[in-house]
Amino acid sequence: MPVNRKRAVVLLTLCASLPLVALAAHATITRIDPNLRYTPGEQLDDLNGVAIYYNGGVNRVQGRNLSPDGYNLGLRYQCVEFVKRYYFERHGHRMPDTYGHARDFFDPALADGSLNTQRGMLQSRNGSPVQPQADDLLVFAPTLLNRYGHVAVVASVAEERLQIAQQNPGPFGRSREELQLRARDGSWTVQQSQVLGWLRLVNYENRDGPQ
Repeated sequence: MPVNRKRAVVLLTLCASLPLVALAAHATITRIDPNLRYTPGEQLDDLNGVAIYYNGGVNRVQGRNLSPDGYNLGLRYQCVEFVKRYYFERHGHRMPDTYGHARDFFDPALADGSLNTQRGMLQSRNGSPVQPQADDLLVFAPTLLNRYGHVAVVASVAEERLQIAQQNPGPFGRSREELQLRARDGSWTVQQSQVLGWLRLVNYENRDGPQ
């Protein structure tokens, strides 16, 4: 094989492997906890009495959390674990599908306002005529550096903004974050490009504690 051709093959091989190396490095780095102010498992906040814990690196895993009777609440201190624990502790809600990453909480095949049977909740797309409200579950799409997506609980809604409560936003992220909310032509849009939509318990106002 000519020298120039060998060099070209080597160069192409290196270029092809760079994304894999970058992803591997990112996965390793995001398991590290660079914030010395907190320790994993330390409570940072709570929403309606349900604790929000510090996780450290976003890909750090502290083991699986189960209810006393074995209901799967998720991997400790990840974003999914908080939202599932929130609906279980506050509303007694058990999701029919107890597994899945954050991205799996939104089913893109469903029509707006349909029942998401995996989660046992009504699903609205971002841009729905259904206004998001407190206690809704907000779902964020994956990104290049976060292939799992993200989920949070809507803590409050004002005229042009909403506040979310979240777990595992990153070692220097905040448990509360405000997002802009826009109403136009009878539809509601959360002004954040990664928001896919929101899920809502049916008649959750009538539920009180684990059942």
